[in-house]
Amino acid sequence: MPCPHLPEGFDATDPDLLQDRIPFPEFAQLRQTAPVWWCPQPRGITGFDDEGYWAVTRHADVKYVSTHPELFSSTENTAVIRFNEHITRDQIEVQKLIMLNMDPPEHTRVRQIVQRGFTPRAIRTLETALRERARAIVAEAKRNAAADGSFDFVTQVAVELPLQAIAELIGVPQEDRSRIFDWSNKMIAYDDPEYAITEEIGAEAAMELIGYSMNMAAARKECPAQDIVTQLVAAEGQGNLSSDEFGFFVLLLAVAGNETTRNAISHGMHAFLTHPDQWELYKRERPATAAEEIVRWATPVVSFQRTATQDTEIGGQKIRKGDRVGLFYSSANNDPEVFENPEVFDITRDPNPHLGFGGGGPHFCLGKSLAVNEIDLIFNALADELPGLSLAGDPRRLRAAWLNGIKELQVRI
Repeated sequence: MPCPHLPEGFDATDPDLLQDRIPFPEFAQLRQTAPVWWCPQPRGITGFDDEGYWAVTRHADVKYVSTHPELFSSTENTAVIRFNEHITRDQIEVQKLIMLNMDPPEHTRVRQIVQRGFTPRAIRTLETALRERARAIVAEAKRNAAADGSFDFVTQVAVELPLQAIAELIGVPQEDRSRIFDWSNKMIAYDDPEYAITEEIGAEAAMELIGYSMNMAAARKECPAQDIVTQLVAAEGQGNLSSDEFGFFVLLLAVAGNETTRNAISHGMHAFLTHPDQWELYKRERPATAAEEIVRWATPVVSFQRTATQDTEIGGQKIRKGDRVGLFYSSANNDPEVFENPEVFDITRDPNPHLGFGGGGPHFCLGKSLAVNEIDLIFNALADELPGLSLAGDPRRLRAAWLNGIKELQVRI
């Protein structure tokens, strides 16, 4: 198999690279020439005491790793593929308390408890409230637009519905949602100098969010209510979460349920406005397939990682015990062996077996149905209330190692 012709020092977790673009040409080369490719890194630059990781870029291989947790651990080095070089191992170890970074059977136990909040019935119950909230969000953005009709889509629209959904889901007072937004931003923005967020500030934000959530859990244990918090922490005879487990669950929601859906909505709006035929089609027909294509196109999580628990193979490539393995969802979701014309934004794409919610297995996104619902609701509201929306500037991307983030998108009514 020929060697890939990659730029010197290429690393798809380099935050400077991801601030500029997703490396689709390089991913295409890797899929064709070295689908399981060793990416060398200076020891310690990512927070891990090793010299690199295996980049897995094909759809089939990402699915294989995702569905074999006995071979590829989320706990060993967590699922986050790159931390800041100043992080300590103790700080990484603490993150193993988050469900994202657990392996079965502990992951199975916690997931069985928290999925009570994500049943189809629970999502249906939320839908009516969220539909009204989506319309109110769009109407407020319209009212608050500048004199020339422009506004920042990210802060005025994209951030709001995911935050309000989480608040609605777990009973956070709506007036506290800005605190959740602030804490979650600080936890993931440590690579972006514009925010001047250090690892220490991010850790403090995480502890504040966990403390807030633990206090909420303690209050429900003292005085149960008709909400999901009570179901999770005070359910007798069914197993429940301890107060600290609940705190780490809310932390996961704040990132996995807030940042990812927000970025899917932001990328989706940009995709519609740069593909006006698709925006016209959406306004006219509202295809049920649109949300899934928006997630495929956006792929808000560029990559997560696993660590090999034993000597094994991926796609014929030998992997040693202890090696880190990067799962590049952005590449898998553009694999031409799976998607016809993957470079085309097509809201009628069906089937659409994208991996934007994970590659299957135990870590398949628990909140998928909620996220799809939120995307549907907000774009329906936008199509009804702001059908003539247009771009007023290029998106400004987040500097991050594993998120495909947009921090500003100026639009005009």
